[in-house]
Order: sequence, then C-alpha cells, then structure tokens
Amino acid sequence: MASLAHRFSYVARSSARLCYGSAVPRAACASIVSSRRALISCSQPTRWTKAVRVCSPTPGLCRKYGDLPPLTLQNIEDRVMYVLKLYDKISPDTLQTSSHFMKDLGLDSLDQVEIIMAMEDEFGFEIPDAEAEKLMTPAEVVQYIADKKDVYD
Repeated sequence: MASLAHRFSYVARSSARLCYGSAVPRAACASIVSSRRALISCSQPTRWTKAVRVCSPTPGLCRKYGDLPPLTLQNIEDRVMYVLKLYDKISPDTLQTSSHFMKDLGLDSLDQVEIIMAMEDEFGFEIPDAEAEKLMTPAEVVQYIADKKDVYD
C-alpha cells in the first residue's frame, strides 16, 4: 500500500507541474485512494483538458489533447461574417462579403482597426498594420486569413 500512495503523490506532483499556471493546481487534480482500486480525479477542466475520471490499477496522467477541425474557406468566411455581425456598428442586414467597410457600411478607420483586432482574436494570429490597412472588405479578410493559414480549396 505504501508504493500505491507513493505513486499517487508522484502523479499529484506531476499534475501540479503540468498545471503550473493554475491558482489551485493541487486541489484541481487530487488523487483519491480507494481500498479496491486506484482512482484519479481531475475535477477542474482547463483549456486543454476535460474533467476525466480514470480507474486503473496503474494510474496515468489524465490529459486529453484535441485539435480544432481543419479550416476551410467556408468555415473562415462563416467565422468572419459572424464576428462582423456581432460588431455593434454594422447592421447584419446590409452586410455582404463584398461590402466595403468605409463606403458601404459607413465605418471609419478606427472601426476598421477594431474589426482587424477582432479578427486577430478570433483566428489567433497578429495581422501587421501594413497588411491591415489593405483589408477593406470581408472577402479580402477571408482571403488574407486563408493565405496565412494555408487553406486552399
């Protein structure tokens, strides 16, 4: 039984090292010893893990990694249009992929900068200022993101 407790303390230390950014790493991944079986409970889901209960005689790390589905041009276009529809100065009724931000939608340069920042947040990469000034329609934004993410259909 001592070796089993030693294994649990090792797993708890490992999980605390893996969750170093969390404020409560040891409380989140606490090991529980049952008389019949070993049980590890990761009750706090993080960005990369789900709440998982693993029941095995030899406990392992309870991490599950996942990836986003692959990007397609249609997926990128849907996400760009969704972000633009959520922008409060754009009427969703008048928004089209060919709409010019300043001429058709009546936005100014500060609004365009805010839209580009929203796109950076949505897709997880930075758009340089020199390139951002050239993006004036949703179709141009979609094409730029597809080029940067290597999406070709």
